[in-house]
Amino acid sequence: MTQTQGDLAGLSRFIFRAPNWYSSLTFALVIAAITGVAVFDGRYVLGDAWEGIFFVGLPTVAASVLTPYVDGRLGGQLTRNRASLLALTCELVTITVLMAAGVLVVASHPLHGVMPATLLTEPLGQQFVFDALLLALASIFAIRLFVIVAVSRHSLPVAAIPASIQTVAAAVLLFIYSGTLRFLEVGGPFLNSYLSRSEAAPPELNVVGPQDFVVLAAVCLVYTGGVWLFLWAIDSPWRRSLDVSVLDFIRGFIGHIAEGTRELEDFFEEIGEEAMVPVTVLVFRTEDGAEKARFVLPMIHPGPMGEIGGGNLPERVAHRAEGLAFPPHATAGHDFNLVTEREVDTILDAADAAVGEIEFTDEATVSVRASKGDAKLVGQAFGDDALAVATYAPEFADDVEYAVGLSAAAEARSAGLDDVMLVDAHNSNNGLDGADLGHVTPGSERSFDMITGAGEVGKRLLDAESGQPRLGVAWDETPWDPEDGIGPLGIRVSVLEVGDHRTAYVLIDGNNMEPGLRGQLLDAIDGVDHAEVMTTDTHIVNTVEADNQVGAAIDDEKLVALVTELVEQATDDLEPVEAGMAEQRARVTVFGNDRTETLASHANAMISMGATLAAAVIVAVLAISAFLFAIA
Repeated sequence: MTQTQGDLAGLSRFIFRAPNWYSSLTFALVIAAITGVAVFDGRYVLGDAWEGIFFVGLPTVAASVLTPYVDGRLGGQLTRNRASLLALTCELVTITVLMAAGVLVVASHPLHGVMPATLLTEPLGQQFVFDALLLALASIFAIRLFVIVAVSRHSLPVAAIPASIQTVAAAVLLFIYSGTLRFLEVGGPFLNSYLSRSEAAPPELNVVGPQDFVVLAAVCLVYTGGVWLFLWAIDSPWRRSLDVSVLDFIRGFIGHIAEGTRELEDFFEEIGEEAMVPVTVLVFRTEDGAEKARFVLPMIHPGPMGEIGGGNLPERVAHRAEGLAFPPHATAGHDFNLVTEREVDTILDAADAAVGEIEFTDEATVSVRASKGDAKLVGQAFGDDALAVATYAPEFADDVEYAVGLSAAAEARSAGLDDVMLVDAHNSNNGLDGADLGHVTPGSERSFDMITGAGEVGKRLLDAESGQPRLGVAWDETPWDPEDGIGPLGIRVSVLEVGDHRTAYVLIDGNNMEPGLRGQLLDAIDGVDHAEVMTTDTHIVNTVEADNQVGAAIDDEKLVALVTELVEQATDDLEPVEAGMAEQRARVTVFGNDRTETLASHANAMISMGATLAAAVIVAVLAISAFLFAIA
């Protein structure tokens, strides 16, 4: 991936799965109780804790319980877990603002002999704290409004209904327990009994008057305008260039990482383009007709991340194969990410159709090597078809573009071959460091190195020694997991013997490799004439971090020891096989040309500029709010 795409994928480390709603509520009530003890000055600690739960925690409970119900009735998608986490976050915002206001009040009062008088003409008092509370209630309304618009895609007027629940609940409690009704000169015994209970409230609430609720409503309107302005500013570039809304992307990204939803695929489907991709299958079967191994190479990219799109393609291929599956990385970049996991079924169906067309042969060549510039290739023919694996190691390289791979395969076929499975070994990269991230693009010197090298492999295979192939395989899931850079397929090894010539193909379920690791592995493998190490480029490992490469988190010596052990096991498993290759084309929806870079650029620009824009909007609405407080 490019630096831009890496910056976007790296955002996943800031997102976490939303806790269960009851966990959020429990934490909210505990924090409310602690706040009550710190703020209220009653005779008993338990009484102060209860007042904190009642006046601080109850609005949070109301927001947690009512928001998903109200939002759902309006056609939204806010879950209980998300609603509870949002309510808890807003409670913490309110408490933080009140604590800051309290510190300012204390600081404004000079302490005799300790602190000099402040520059304020008069010390701040309880009214300042209450004004800060009103500001906090308006702020959490704005936060909730933004989140609900992003998640549920309501219009602002509709989203304001569920967004206002926490603020309204707090305002109702203030209205009842501050005795505001006595200022209005309305009502009788019934209303006074239930809507005016100042005698049961802390004395700190006595400063509240009717005008404060008018100010709260006015400030909420100002904040609504600020949210609208912010959303319009960040959404306009997306609609102009991609014809989609950034809110759909935010909702999908958060939903995928926080709760494992498929909303992000809906967004990708909107920006996707239809493409025809070759799906090449190489099958080895034993003399009794049983499938021993299956190499499957669809020319798509297994991204963008996690199990979204084709991110889990290698594992899906392995589950469909009858023999031991080898799904290496194809020559395709992020523009050929599948937009939904459903598209993987189309790929797998094409692979099955190709298997049905295979004509097996008991003749294979020894492997040959060719190199041109930075490109190095190893190839082996089976009848009129060939497998070729390309690498730029020890130099750094990431994805080989689709057009380059097609051209290189065509160059290899020009020597007289039929189908060519061209694998991008994807086995040496320096992560996201440096200006050149190793993409092999059309027109670059590296692209011509690969094309020329593939043509040389094709020529050498025509004159290579041939004979009956013998195949041995071995597999270990490994003790590592995606956090360590290793996917569920672990490490798979196949050893092909033709005559007295052996070739080892090592496939690691990971996303590229640390520089130099491929060389260590090749140096450690004994008993073979040629060997190559490949990665699947699975993107399951990239929900941890954007460049979680093989070797970054695990011990090199342990990996080398396991690979050499598997090569020995595969050698011991050698037996005569027949081989055959066929290709089908699948019609799928992928991201499309330049869409990935455009999407990543817009997302990164939104993040970098959004903070500045948000700060400007906040300063503006705070200034207007201060004016409203001043004239109230």
